[in-house]
Amino acid sequence: MRNVETQIVDSSFSAIINAPIEKVDIPQWCFTLSEKDYQGCSPAHIAAGFTKAPDGRRMSINVETIGGSLMVQHYVETLAEKDHLILDSDSDVFTPSGRTTIHVTWELSVKKIDEARCEFTNRVRSYATDEMLAFLDRQGIPFDIFRTQRQPMSIAHNKGETPLFAANIERAALG
Repeated sequence: MRNVETQIVDSSFSAIINAPIEKVDIPQWCFTLSEKDYQGCSPAHIAAGFTKAPDGRRMSINVETIGGSLMVQHYVETLAEKDHLILDSDSDVFTPSGRTTIHVTWELSVKKIDEARCEFTNRVRSYATDEMLAFLDRQGIPFDIFRTQRQPMSIAHNKGETPLFAANIERAALG
């Protein structure tokens, strides 16, 4: 159930990549990103790998901690173009109160600035799943309160990782 009522965050940040857009391939970068490089893009990043979804689409698996909760994300490609990648995940969230799920849409894109540079945008949207809404309800936590508390942590995480992702994409493009 992805709609405005269940949206937790919509966060977008951009950074410059000092490489021609023709050399940038976001899906190639994403699905070959080493665990060491992933960890280097945020102190909250724990592990990363890639595999295939049951239907054959590529999947990036990321493990990170956001706001004190361990997250295991199963990002499946829903759009894969050299300059635009959209991934969707029904992610596992491990909280002090137990395990639940959250839906995350991760969108990465680049736009040409000039012959030598492009602008990278890292957009993350998250939504409460029915499971999460029931999980919060069992604990007596109103969704609006949860959303208000979760937003600053998610936004800060995205803001911190965006320039580091851009730098890593730049190294891959110029590699």
